[in-house]
Amino acid sequence: MPVKAVLVLLVLAALSLAGCAQKTPPPADPAPVEVGVITITPRPVTLTRELPGRTSAFRVAEVRARVSGIVLKRLFTEGSDVREGQPLYQIDPAPYQAALDSARAALARAEANAASARLLEQRSKQLLADKAISQQDYDNALAALQAGEADIAAAKAAVQTAEINLGYTAVTSPLSGRIGRSHVTEGAYVQAGAATLLATVQQIDPLYVDLAQSSTEVLRLRRLLAEGKLHRTDSGDARVQLLLDDGRPYGHEGSLQFSDVTVDPSTSSITLRAIFPNPEGELLPGMFVRARLAEGSAPEAILVPQFAVTRNAQGEAVALVVNAESKVESRVVKTPRTVGNQWLVSEGLAPGEQVIVENLQRIRPGSAVKPYPAQVPASIASAAK
Repeated sequence: MPVKAVLVLLVLAALSLAGCAQKTPPPADPAPVEVGVITITPRPVTLTRELPGRTSAFRVAEVRARVSGIVLKRLFTEGSDVREGQPLYQIDPAPYQAALDSARAALARAEANAASARLLEQRSKQLLADKAISQQDYDNALAALQAGEADIAAAKAAVQTAEINLGYTAVTSPLSGRIGRSHVTEGAYVQAGAATLLATVQQIDPLYVDLAQSSTEVLRLRRLLAEGKLHRTDSGDARVQLLLDDGRPYGHEGSLQFSDVTVDPSTSSITLRAIFPNPEGELLPGMFVRARLAEGSAPEAILVPQFAVTRNAQGEAVALVVNAESKVESRVVKTPRTVGNQWLVSEGLAPGEQVIVENLQRIRPGSAVKPYPAQVPASIASAAK
C-alpha cells in the first residue's frame, strides 16, 4: 500500500477516535454521603474536679501507761468499739494503794502536830498580853503553828498525788471510737517514764479525707472566676462527693473543711481537707479514695461527645463540622477538660454549628454530605441540646 494511503487512513482513524471521545459524557458527581450530626447549643454546666486522697481518723488517741507496774488484765476485745471512759487495762494497784495509805497517815500526823502548835500559840499569846513571856517566845510559837499548817498542805498534796497515781492503774479510753490491737499482754511490765504504748483508739465517725490539688489548677480556677467564665456554685464549693477505690460512689456527701494556705514545695500542691459521715464504718483510715469537688459553673458551655474529636498530625484536637455549603470542614478546637463522657470546648465551635458524629470513616474535609440528626445516647444528646 502506498505511503500516502497509509497516512490518510491514520488521519481518518484519529479523527474517528476524537469524535468518539467527544461523545463520551463526563462522570457524574458522587452522591452526598449521609452523616449523623448534633447541633451545638450552649448550656449551663457544673464543673467538677476529681482529686486523689487518703482517709484519716477524725481523732486519734494513743493509750499509754502513766504509772509503772504489771498489767493484770486486758478488759476489751481488739478491733471493737469502745466508749469514752471505758476501762481498758488494769495495772497492779497494790504499791500505789500502799503509797496512798502512807500519804494519808502523814497527813494525819501533820494535822496532829498543827493542832498542838495552835494551842501553844494561843497560850503564848495570852501570856504575852500578861507580860509573862517575852516577844521572842511568842514568835517561836507562831512560827511553829505556821510550819504545822504548811506540813498539812504538803501532806494533802501528797495524798492527792497518791490518789491520782492509784487512779492511773485503771487505764480507760480517752475517747469513743474503735480500738486496734493491744501492744501488751497480761503480765507485761509497763513504764511511766518510757510511756509504754498500750493501744490506739481512733474515732472514725466522722472521718477526714485529705486531698492534694495542684497549685496550677487553683490559679487557673481563680483566673476563670475573675474573668467571669466560671460562676461559683450556690453551695459555695463546700460539698464533696467521694468515689471509693473500686469506683463505687460513697453513699454520704461530705463538706470541705479548709484549704491550706501553703504550697508544698516538693509536689507544688495545696492540701484540702474534707469531712464525711461514716455511720456504717465503711471507710477506714488510710484508704485511697477520689473526691469530686464542684469548682464552679460555666453558664455558656459547649459540649461535644469525646468520640467526635480526633487528633491531627500536630496533636491538635479536631472536629468535623458541616459548613454552610453542606461540605465537611475540619475545625481545630480547644478542649481544656472533660465533663463526663464529653469534651468541654472553649474555642473552635460556635452555637448552632453541626458536628458530625456518625459515618466519620466515610468522609474527608471538602466532601459533600447530607446531614441528619444522629441517634446518640441519651446522656450525650441531652448535654448537646
